[in-house]
Amino acid sequence: MKIQSSKDFKLQREVEYGTPEQNQAVREIVAGIKQEGDAALLRYTERFDGVALTPAQLRVTPEELEDAYSRVEESFVTAIRAAAGNIRAFHARQKRNSWMDLQPDGTILGQIIRPLKRVGVYVPGGKAAYPSSVLMNVIPAQIAGVPEIVMVTPPSTGGREGIDPYILVAAAEAGVHEIYRIGGAQAVAALAFGTESIVPVDKICGPGNIFVALAKREVYGAVDIDSIAGPSEIVVLADDTAEAAYIAADLLSQAEHDEMASAILVTPSQRLAEAVAAEVERQLQALPREPIARASVENYGAIIVVDSLAEGISVVNRLAPEHLEIVAVDPMGLAGAIENAGAIFLGPYSSEPVGDYFAGPNHIIPTNGTARFSSPVDVDDFIKKSSLIYYSKEALLRDGAAIMELARREGLEGHARAIELRLMNEAKGGDANGQH
Repeated sequence: MKIQSSKDFKLQREVEYGTPEQNQAVREIVAGIKQEGDAALLRYTERFDGVALTPAQLRVTPEELEDAYSRVEESFVTAIRAAAGNIRAFHARQKRNSWMDLQPDGTILGQIIRPLKRVGVYVPGGKAAYPSSVLMNVIPAQIAGVPEIVMVTPPSTGGREGIDPYILVAAAEAGVHEIYRIGGAQAVAALAFGTESIVPVDKICGPGNIFVALAKREVYGAVDIDSIAGPSEIVVLADDTAEAAYIAADLLSQAEHDEMASAILVTPSQRLAEAVAAEVERQLQALPREPIARASVENYGAIIVVDSLAEGISVVNRLAPEHLEIVAVDPMGLAGAIENAGAIFLGPYSSEPVGDYFAGPNHIIPTNGTARFSSPVDVDDFIKKSSLIYYSKEALLRDGAAIMELARREGLEGHARAIELRLMNEAKGGDANGQH
């Protein structure tokens, strides 16, 4: 990895909106699904996934879900259940309730919170299958009270054998029973607009490749989406007390995700910088996904040497990373100065994979510097809010003149007259028709 000063470091952040050809392809796919429904869905599935299906074969059967358990290790089932318990307990603390405020004049103001009715979860295939992402999307939606959760995943996530059994077991453990073997932009379009076989959803969540990301962007407005996620990121802020081998391993844990993933160490210690650079190279040689991780650290990785931890914090806040590890003498004390980070891991034993899989906080976290203004997925992502307003007569008589003043200053006389009519009628002591 390159060692450089903070003055020499150039932030490389690109929001990928796809090539014109990719965007056009996605628009055509989305239009095809809207116009032809199942026929287009099956055609695109055969073209892009190499799997020919009939409409009856789109949905995963209960027997397939049950059979998936026989294809995974018991240790995996135990682990996924423990992780699900932690994730459920963490997100349960985020749940909000509706509220109402009865004021002395009889006015009632409040907020009604309702869950979304139907949510679609996209689980990717491709370079790796991610059963943990099933839990991170589904469990917050369940806690929010979403009654219908549907999952889609490409039909060949498990190679020739079809859907990866670990994904199916994770879905079953999370309580998802409506699953379709579709992927790519066509799956996103099917969730958004529906087909003969698939009822449309209100929101689509979950990561995917560039075609999935562009499709989510294309359908946004017809449905809600979680975000358009970029490549994974990790920044480690460390002082001289940090263990170089641990830091290198944590950097590579993100670099192995994707050739465009970003892994950065920020430290005031030249000694640690050199030790971590050597450790990264040593550990790379034994990493199964070495080509992917090497491309990541060579193109998007860096070791930034700063003059002090205070300067390091400034660099971190500018990077606004998805994942931030603080490995220093007083990590808790430093955490208070962090303004921009999706998830903050404190101390030498809070390795990023602890949060990715098991601790409980959500691992779907803002990327591409969007931690400056956005947050990890949580229960609030699956609710909607309605304001409640019950104005009493006493309150309207008191506030009516002010309301009319504001309306007329905006040139909206109709708004003002809707209030004025009531005030005049009350002054006469009659009803809206002028009767007493």
